[in-house]
Formats: sequence, structure tokens, C-alpha cells
Amino acid sequence: MTTLFTIMGLALVVFVFCTVVMLNRGLEETVVATGERDNLIVTRRGAGTEVQSSITKSQAAIVSQFKGVMSSPDPMVSFETVILINLEKKKGSTSNVVIRGLQSAGIKLRKNIEITRGRYFKEGSNEIIVGRAIAKRFTGLEIGQNIKFGGEAWRIVGFFKTDNNGFESEMWVSNDVLMQAFQRRTYSTVLFQLRDLSYAEKIANKLDKDIRLPLNGKLERQFYEESSRALSNFISILGTTLTIIFSIGATIGAMITMQAAVMNRKSEIATLRALGFFKYQILLAFLFEAFVLSFLAGVLGLFMASLFSGVEFSTSNFQSFSELAFRFSFDMYVVLIGMALSIFMGIVGGLIPSIYATKIKITDALRPL
Repeated sequence: MTTLFTIMGLALVVFVFCTVVMLNRGLEETVVATGERDNLIVTRRGAGTEVQSSITKSQAAIVSQFKGVMSSPDPMVSFETVILINLEKKKGSTSNVVIRGLQSAGIKLRKNIEITRGRYFKEGSNEIIVGRAIAKRFTGLEIGQNIKFGGEAWRIVGFFKTDNNGFESEMWVSNDVLMQAFQRRTYSTVLFQLRDLSYAEKIANKLDKDIRLPLNGKLERQFYEESSRALSNFISILGTTLTIIFSIGATIGAMITMQAAVMNRKSEIATLRALGFFKYQILLAFLFEAFVLSFLAGVLGLFMASLFSGVEFSTSNFQSFSELAFRFSFDMYVVLIGMALSIFMGIVGGLIPSIYATKIKITDALRPL
């Protein structure tokens, strides 16, 4: 029974650790997948998020004419405005949601977008399309219904998905209409496709040197990765803290189990020593037993963690203060790191009892016999 509890304790630590790692991996996959490899996003210098950024129309016009911007045949440039509104979730609480105003080029720049129901919004109209993750969690978001914000009523005409990336946690509208509704005279960002990735550094350097343009240019994926770093760090720190606390208890449990095994086998240990077995062989035998226990615990913990694979989770991004949905991601990295943790706890817990087993005196152990 003690052995079973030890395995369960180790498995619980592996389960907690792996689920946190899966959550962080899912966040990283969602954020990294947000955006295209050859898109460059321009924001105001010092702005950590799109919501905080502000670019004048004259600055945006200059940026759109930079050498290196893709044209096919029109320039692949989208002037975009990003705001936050507060909506009620199906569970009763409220949360901020990103409203992105963009142009037709902005939709073309997101190559993985797919309309799952309805259609795209028409430019110049009060129509809106809703990301899959938002439609799933918030109330009053059905095709044909109206959402009120910015003093306007916006009619939902479609739902979209984007391969489980961050854009699924947004709603998109015509940029010109959004700016009029909120009386905005500046854009939040300028997004464009590069002819070649080599232009990314050239444009970033040009922005740094041009005093007319207090702006920053970054590859789109890099920008979104950095904008979610605070949330990623929080998850990592939380997971590490919980794992350390739980692993101490689990390691002590493994130590108690192995010590009980040594005490119950003192006569067998002495007999093996009398037959000529070396101390290191006794040590390795008990360490192998600890390894087997920890391996079984690792398998059990990983199995429990795998049940969460693909489960979707949503929270507020600490930097943008908006709703972000992502999934638990179970992969080989999680398997390897989970198993390594379990074996480490088992070996550490079994080390002291194993060393004690090698120090048992043959005469003392055999005297009761």
C-alpha cells in the first residue's frame, strides 16, 4: 500500500508539472502561429501592444511606400485600428475582446483565415465577423444579431477560424467605419508583406533613423510572441513553484518507501554480501527498484496529463488585457520532460536508503536468524 501511495504521489507531481508545461506550450504555439513569416508590423515606438500604439495617417503613408513592400499589383499594406470592448461571457462574467478594423488587404495578409459560417464583412458597412474562440465563449454572438459599441450597431455576418492562433480571439470590421465610430484620427498599426525577409532589418533600421517616424518595425510573429511573454512567464513561474513544492513531498514519500524496503530486507542484503556481492551492486539494485517505481509513476502521470490534450483554455493576456484562447499541447517534449522529472524524484528519493543498504553490517543483520 505504501508503494502504491508513493507511485500515486509521484504521478500527481508529474501530472501537475506536465499540464502546466502543456498549457505554456499551447500558448507558445498559438502566439507563434499568429501572423505570417513574411509580414512586418509597424507600431509606435515604446508601445507594447497594438492597443497602445498610434500612427498618424501621414506616417502610415510614408511607411507604405518603403522599398521592400510586396505589390501584387497593389501594395499589400493594411492600415489597422485595434480597440477593446467589454462583452459578457456565457458563464456570466465579462472580459475584454479585441475589435480589429482592417482593410481588404489585411484579410489577404492573413493567409490561413477561413470563413466557417456566413461571409466576410463588406468594407464601408457596419458588418462584423467573429473569431471561433470568441463565438464559443461569449453570449449574443449569432449570425444576424447586432453588437452595440462605439455608438453603433454592428451586424454579425460570419464566423472565421485561423488554425487556432490568436486571431480567433478577435472580431474584425471595416477599418474606416470603426475609426469613424470611435472618432479616431490615427491608426494602431501598419501591416504589410515583405518581398523578401532580408528587407525586415533594413526597414527596421530605416525607422530608427528617420526622425519623422517614431516607429518600430518587427516581424509579425516576433511581435505577437513578445506581446504574450508576460503571460508565458507567469505560467512558467506558477508551474515551477507548484512542481517544486509538490516534488519535495513526493521525493520524501519515495524515500520513506525505499527505506521501508531496505529495513524489510536486511537479512537478504546481508546474505548477498556474505555471498560476495559488492556494495555498489547492492546500491544499484535498490536504485533500479526506485527507477522502476518512478518510471511507473511517470507513465501514470503522463497518461493523466494526456487526457487534457487539445482542451481549450482562455484567459486575459496580461499585456493587451484582452481575451486569449489557447489549447493544452501534448507532444514528445512533454513526455520527455515529464518522465525525466519522475525518474529524478525517484532516484533522489531512493539514493539515501540505497546508500544505507550498503552500510548494513553482515553480522548485525544475520544475528536475529
